[in-house]
Amino acid sequence: MARPSILNLLERKFILLLGDLFIVITSLNYFVIEAIDPQFISLKLKVVVISFGIISFLALSYILDLYNLQRTLKRKYVVSQAIYITALFVLTVFIFSLIVFDASFYIKHLLLFLILTPLEIALWRLFFVNVFRIIPTTKNVLFIYDNEDQSEVRRVINLIDGDEEETFYKVKLTYNINQLIGAKQNFLKATEKIDAWIINVENYNELPSDIEKVMLMSILKGREVISFTSFYENTYEALPIQSHNDSFYEILQLRNRKIRYLQTIFGFGINLTLALVLGVVFLLCLPFVWSFNLLFNRGPLFYTQKRVGLHGKEFKIYKFRSMVVDAEKTGAKMAAKNDARITPFGRILRAFRIDELPQIISVIKGDMQFIGPRPERKVFVNQLNSRVPFYNARHLIRPGITGWAQVKYKYGENLDDSVKKLEYDLYYIKNRSITLDLRIIFKTVTTVLFSRGV
Repeated sequence: MARPSILNLLERKFILLLGDLFIVITSLNYFVIEAIDPQFISLKLKVVVISFGIISFLALSYILDLYNLQRTLKRKYVVSQAIYITALFVLTVFIFSLIVFDASFYIKHLLLFLILTPLEIALWRLFFVNVFRIIPTTKNVLFIYDNEDQSEVRRVINLIDGDEEETFYKVKLTYNINQLIGAKQNFLKATEKIDAWIINVENYNELPSDIEKVMLMSILKGREVISFTSFYENTYEALPIQSHNDSFYEILQLRNRKIRYLQTIFGFGINLTLALVLGVVFLLCLPFVWSFNLLFNRGPLFYTQKRVGLHGKEFKIYKFRSMVVDAEKTGAKMAAKNDARITPFGRILRAFRIDELPQIISVIKGDMQFIGPRPERKVFVNQLNSRVPFYNARHLIRPGITGWAQVKYKYGENLDDSVKKLEYDLYYIKNRSITLDLRIIFKTVTTVLFSRGV
């Protein structure tokens, strides 16, 4: 008998979120009714404080990665992570109420809110972890493929199993498409202990009709049946451009779409708002950077370079110079995280992302936007075009100061890293939305504040 249907990653996150929100809303209600002096309580205060509390909890949870199940399902992280994030949340709510409403508080109930809320969240999450240690959490996978290169097959299986991160999938059976012909009876028996099918073949029409019937039976029994491309996109939030079955149509799913008016308006609003904010920050930093550059980093203040932008056209990018003047005297070379060419003052600029501020000039000129693939130099674009399919697809939209690849992947130091980042760039181009843009903005804040990612 097959195992009962197993909750997928999204469903588990949703259950965890529901429990968190129940505790958060209950605690906020207690805070408003019991901890605040009744003479300050009004309908406006209740609505504003509870709404602010929910929004601040969700924002802190997202920025600080509270719903990363790879950590949440590990006991050594679950309590400590929940306590410090929830402690930040309750302190934020308390300070907000104090400043905005100038309220006074009953110390006993205030302390109960500040202390018990983090403990309740931690205990709920500990319970969640223990429950998922008892019930099945990993799906047994039947992997069907057509590749004769066994090293490539092994690489794909490692991606399904989670070579570097938890996927909650485990390949238990593998069949080459040629093995399926005439194997219906044994195949049918084998699929009884399978929770998911992952298919990685170039031509789905080659699947035997008998096997298609078994596949349909599995779907009717609640099993998951997906292509490897779909699995990779859902799990890694990237696109598998290095798969031997990479199809331009399957990966990007080219189709006519209506103009996304809300996305366009949102993008314009974000660019305008951040142009104003970062423009002011850039002007404020300019005299200080100029002064310190004169003392500790002699040479030009700005570094300019041609990059490839929208539709493959080159444009000039501006940065505060962080490397020695003759950094490329031996030829073009990608910057590395601990590059010896970076000056001591340049390291400070990079640590606080100050060197990126002059890119606001390219945004104002219309060559860049705030969210999009990072622009690359033509010499590297040419190398990558000859090596990677679809590389030019990243030039379908304007390049950005920050992007999905920047917040999801480490600092790019070579062409291999550029190939990996392309998977995230294409995912962004395919799934571009207001929600994804907001995720990138939040993750960029995390990157800057906590030195994650780039």
